Amino acid sequence: MTFVRLGGVAHHVVVDGSGPVCVLAAGLGMSWFDWDPVVPLLAPHRTVVRFDRPGHGLSAPAAEPSTAAGEADRIAALLDALRLPGPATVVGHSIAGFHAEAFARRHPARAAALVLLDTSVEERPRASRTAPPLARALGLALSAAGIPAALGPAARGLTVRLSARGQDPAPPALVRRVYRTSRVLRGTLDENARYGAVAAELLALRERAPLPPGLPVTVLAAPDGSARWERRQRALARRLGARYEAAEPSGHLVMLDRPDLVAGAVLREAQEAA
Repeated sequence: MTFVRLGGVAHHVVVDGSGPVCVLAAGLGMSWFDWDPVVPLLAPHRTVVRFDRPGHGLSAPAAEPSTAAGEADRIAALLDALRLPGPATVVGHSIAGFHAEAFARRHPARAAALVLLDTSVEERPRASRTAPPLARALGLALSAAGIPAALGPAARGLTVRLSARGQDPAPPALVRRVYRTSRVLRGTLDENARYGAVAAELLALRERAPLPPGLPVTVLAAPDGSARWERRQRALARRLGARYEAAEPSGHLVMLDRPDLVAGAVLREAQEAA
């Protein structure tokens, strides 16, 4: 188990395999082990980096509010700390799709390819319904009431069942270790409260910081029967000049339902980048 200190915060990091670098960034409230089905498919060909953002997984709480620029720079700083300076393929799931795209725009020389995995899409971002101060107060109140210890693992299991097509494959001991903590509950609420601001920041970044010319980008979406969601994902792909691919059958947690498609997109895009 490895911890890397970035900006004074201890980040939990797992590195597997060897070869060109691939960073796997999980969605809101998810942990490093949610990529477990993908790693064996990538590790024979890539150096696979998984990390927990602050307040997620085993990482310490955040020292500052989440921003698109901050999350992009976090990925770059993580690669520096691991002494992996070469261009990296970054896979961003859900909200981390914002972070992956921001990384490629802020650090164009360090981006080899992008895979946006059922990524968040906001054409006209609005402020989150729960303001950051209210989210912090809610997190403190729920933690004081013992809600994480009592219901955290069950809530995690329900989320996975609703977002994937099977049972949660994560080891129960790890689920309990992570999701019984107030740290993860509060980190998830805090990041969710910043969702609208991060989305708006990314839209502004698109106007002033283009993606590197010729950067291979895949939008790997899970429409799961929603024509509206598919239209939005296809529109994002057109805007980014990306390849669009539908993960079927799959729920939102594509890494659990179709790890083969995730690995295939990474390997294909990295080859094109070369």
